[in-house]
Amino acid sequence: MQGVVQKNIGDKIFDLFIYVFMTVVAIVTLYPFLNVLAISFNDSVDTVRGGLTIYPREFTLKNYETIFGFEGLVTGFKNSVIRTVVGTAIGVVAASMMAYTLSRPDFQARRWMSVMFALTMYFSGGLIPGFLLMKHLGLIGTFSVYIIPALLSVWNVFVIRSYIDGLPYALQESAKIDGASDWTIFWRIIFPLCQPVLATVALFIAVGHWNSWFDTYLFNNRSPENTTLQFELMKVLLSTQTGSDYRDPNAQQAMAAVSPESIKMAITIVVTVPILLVYPFLQKYFVKGMTLGAVKS
Repeated sequence: MQGVVQKNIGDKIFDLFIYVFMTVVAIVTLYPFLNVLAISFNDSVDTVRGGLTIYPREFTLKNYETIFGFEGLVTGFKNSVIRTVVGTAIGVVAASMMAYTLSRPDFQARRWMSVMFALTMYFSGGLIPGFLLMKHLGLIGTFSVYIIPALLSVWNVFVIRSYIDGLPYALQESAKIDGASDWTIFWRIIFPLCQPVLATVALFIAVGHWNSWFDTYLFNNRSPENTTLQFELMKVLLSTQTGSDYRDPNAQQAMAAVSPESIKMAITIVVTVPILLVYPFLQKYFVKGMTLGAVKS
C-alpha cells in the first residue's frame, strides 16, 4: 500500500514537471511572436526607447497604415495571394496525377521514371541555365514564371505515391470491372481517398509560394505589376538596414513618420498571419499525413 502511495506521488511530481516544462516551452515559443506583434502596434517614437515585451505601451495603427500606403506592397499582396491559391491548386493536382501514374503496377516505365525523377532531387541545372531556360520560354516578366517552373515537385510526387501504394488496389480493380476509365478511377476513387496527404502537400506548396521572393528578384524585378509581397518586404528590410531609398514616391515621407523597426515588425505580421489562419483548417490532415508510413500493416 505504501509503495502504491509513493508511486502516485512520483507520478504527480512527474506530471508537474511536464506541465512546468511545457509551459516554459510555450512561453519561449510564443514570446518572440508576441513581441513582434507588440512592436508592430506600438507607436514608432516610443518603440525607439526599447523595453517592449508582449504588449504595446502606446497602441497605434499608424505602422499598418504606412505599410499599405506603399503601392508596391498592396500589389505584391494581391499577387502573392493569387500565386499561392493558383499555384497550390495546380501543384496538388499535377503532383497527384503523376503520383497516380507512377503507382500503377501495370505502368511498365514506372521504375526508370522514378529513378529519373529521383535524380532531379540530387542534381540541378544551376541558376544561370535556369534563367536562360525561363528566358527562352518567354516567361521573364510574366506571372506564369511563378506557376509553371514550380508546377511539379518530385518530393511531393513521391509522398503522394507512397500514400496511394497503401490504398487497397482492389478498389481500382473493381472499378475497372465496372467499366471505369483511369481518369474516372483517379477523380472518383483515388483523389478523394488521398485527402490527408493532399492537404499536407498543399500546405507545403502554399508555404513555399507564399514565402518565395527570390524568383521575383530574378525574373520580375523590372515588372512592378508582377511583384510579390515578400519581394517588397525584402526591399523594405534592405532599405531600413542600409538607409537606401525604397524606390517608392511615398517612401521618404512614410519612413520619416515611423521607425524602421516598427515597419519591419508590421510587415512581418502581415506576411505571417495568412499562413497562421490557414493552418488550423489543415492541421488534422497535416498530422495524419505526416504519420504516413509510420505503421505498416
